[in-house]
Amino acid sequence: MTSFRGAAAGLANMAAHGSHQPKRKEIYKFEAPWTLYSMNWSVRPDKRFRLAVGSFIEEYNNKKGVYPDLLATSGDYLRIWRAGEPDTRLECILNNNKNSDFCAPLTSFDWNEVDLNLIGTSSIDTTCTIWGLETGQVLGRTNPVSGHVKTQLIAHDKEVYDIAFSRAGGGRDMFASVGADGSVRMFDLRHLEHSTIIYEDPQHTPLLRLAWNKQEPNLLATIAMDSCEVIILDVRVPCTPVARLSNHRACVNGVAWAPHSSCHICTAGDDHQALIWDIQQVPRSIEDPILAYTAADGEINGIQWGATQPEWISICYSRVLEILRV
Repeated sequence: MTSFRGAAAGLANMAAHGSHQPKRKEIYKFEAPWTLYSMNWSVRPDKRFRLAVGSFIEEYNNKKGVYPDLLATSGDYLRIWRAGEPDTRLECILNNNKNSDFCAPLTSFDWNEVDLNLIGTSSIDTTCTIWGLETGQVLGRTNPVSGHVKTQLIAHDKEVYDIAFSRAGGGRDMFASVGADGSVRMFDLRHLEHSTIIYEDPQHTPLLRLAWNKQEPNLLATIAMDSCEVIILDVRVPCTPVARLSNHRACVNGVAWAPHSSCHICTAGDDHQALIWDIQQVPRSIEDPILAYTAADGEINGIQWGATQPEWISICYSRVLEILRV
């Protein structure tokens, strides 16, 4: 059984130890009781094989693992959970509305990889909020994790659909967001009085997701609503895409950059496909992906490329999680 197929000789060797380990299964599958929408890999070196998956049910158990032993929920509130064995427990609920027990629904979040006490959330109320977490490990305390609003800003003219921290400038203060106004905007926590519009969709089509290149901080990818293509941007050349990846036959739902290569990105969508692209030749046109996985039995809702496991990519569709070897 093979995971990805294509003409890319040696892509599997991008992983540091891939050629020296015993041969393992190419696909692992887990079926959940509910439809899966998200997942993420642990970044903790001693928990490299830990993977959290998220669903949506009325109890809002919609979890994403992005911090050592902590999970976060983006639904009505930002919820912080502690991963335990065998149980996961709620640590705290964070509300950015000081005047009410309710807040506008959150659309996404991102955990800062440099300052692990920072989490950014995006919301339909046009704002982005940067949270400061206190994660003291005091013995005997029931909830050692708490948080406060570090800053909140109006990021877009309409709903904000995604937020992601950049590795530029040290990786702590720069982040970007996308939203219903069709723009990609970049912010600096040190200078929030202004922002930079990196890209605006010509038809003002809402932009749903964005992802920063893990090795080249000037590159990011975004996808528009109901679009079959992925737009690659370079912040040094604002407003003009450097590449468009257009081989999907239905709407694209997710993108994931390789954690160990600046020129490889994986995309997935409603056409049941996960495609790996080599963008090394940009700004020359990228015609076809180099690898393709076409055996998913449903529309792929999410995709993640393991930060500590670069030879594995995870996807979710319907109620199924699959882990694919590159």
